[in-house]
Amino acid sequence: MSLTFHWFLPTNGDSRHVVGGGHGTPATAFGRDRPPTVAYLSQIARAAEDLGFVGALTPTGAWCEDAWLTTAMVSQNSERLKFLVAFRPGSVAPTLAAQMASTFQRQTGGRLLLNVVTGGESHEQRAYGDFLDKDARYRRTGEFLHIVRDLWDGKTVDLHGEHLRVEQATLSRVPEPVPEVYFGGSSPAAGEVAARYADVYLTWGEPPAQVAEKIAWIRKSAAGHGRGLRFGIRLHVITRDTSAQAWAEADRMLDGFDPETVRAVQEGLARSESEGQRRMLALHGGGRDGLEIHPNLWAGIGLVRGGAGTALVGSHEEVAERIEEYHALGIDEFVLSGYPHLEEAYWFGEGVLPLLAARGRWTHPNGPSPAPSVRVPFGD
Repeated sequence: MSLTFHWFLPTNGDSRHVVGGGHGTPATAFGRDRPPTVAYLSQIARAAEDLGFVGALTPTGAWCEDAWLTTAMVSQNSERLKFLVAFRPGSVAPTLAAQMASTFQRQTGGRLLLNVVTGGESHEQRAYGDFLDKDARYRRTGEFLHIVRDLWDGKTVDLHGEHLRVEQATLSRVPEPVPEVYFGGSSPAAGEVAARYADVYLTWGEPPAQVAEKIAWIRKSAAGHGRGLRFGIRLHVITRDTSAQAWAEADRMLDGFDPETVRAVQEGLARSESEGQRRMLALHGGGRDGLEIHPNLWAGIGLVRGGAGTALVGSHEEVAERIEEYHALGIDEFVLSGYPHLEEAYWFGEGVLPLLAARGRWTHPNGPSPAPSVRVPFGD
């Protein structure tokens, strides 16, 4: 089976430096270097689909543009790229969300994927009018997905749950195809929801041994419900023709981290209720030393950015090897990003993907795979 690669639409802004934000922290000033206009995001989307990425993730939260509206507009400037739209069940009624997804599928030719985000920060949830605690939010997410999946199956739904209630809910037109549900989370409550309702379980980029533990945990839980699912990983990437060039770029980014910004971001993230965020912070401890936590796995991004905080750093060959290492654990889908997202899409798409194609790991979804190349697309 061919590996699946997704890219990222930086709806919080883009830069040659790391744009922080997420998990209750605002986007950093670098996000204003390249504002997230529809025109710029469409450039990234077109590049991604030409290079062979299947989809593109868009984040959710107060630190970025709305994912539903942005992807609906960008979809009109692209042809094949799917959109992995992150959204929070507490912000949208389940019947309306099911209807929105159905409309999106019809208007884009079936290019919607859904990344369900329960929300790990109570203070940010309260800003949106959501006052449930973390465990209650996960229980509500389970009810939400139960309703939405039944609606997509063409059923009329009556549910009087702990948090959600619908009567005679139905869709006039079900989506075709039904969007796949991507879901992540490292707490026991998150694992239960993933096991029951997800099509793809996503983990952030932890070292392989920790990722293997997560896969075994979710696989066992899903089997208990008579289900199987696929696994994906969310990572940044810095790939160049040589390892030295890639690490020089990582060092350049690290040199651009203002110590006061790092301190403020780390203080904010330390208050996170997210178990996944806690695991990310433990990889670097807020310091600049020992950031290569596994060969070619760099935790530096997490010093200034919430959520996914690790990057694959190395030559194209080294990055391809690390991808194969994760694939051997059971990872089939890779959700990647890099700064700036337009240029880094070309570095990865023209440097790493042809190597994986040559090894029989990947097939270009739009046609024959290009030959490996060392051409520099945009300069160092």
